[in-house]
Amino acid sequence: MYERLLKLIQENLPDKDLSNATKESRLIEDLGMDSIGMMMLSMSIEDEFGVTFDAPVTFKTVQDVLNYLEKNATK
Repeated sequence: MYERLLKLIQENLPDKDLSNATKESRLIEDLGMDSIGMMMLSMSIEDEFGVTFDAPVTFKTVQDVLNYLEKNATK
């Protein structure tokens, strides 16, 4: 699941080098994700993992996203 998520992040940040990204990496501060990037990542996550964000969620780190997916992913 971690590798799939990193692939989605990379697709949404094609100009960034994510080779040093870890589960503790902060999406905005460390990886450089902006608000549009977060929206695009959310849509990619919905498609890839079969989840639907019915309410706003705030992900700060890669691990936050993984925790959510472990509880909610259907794919």
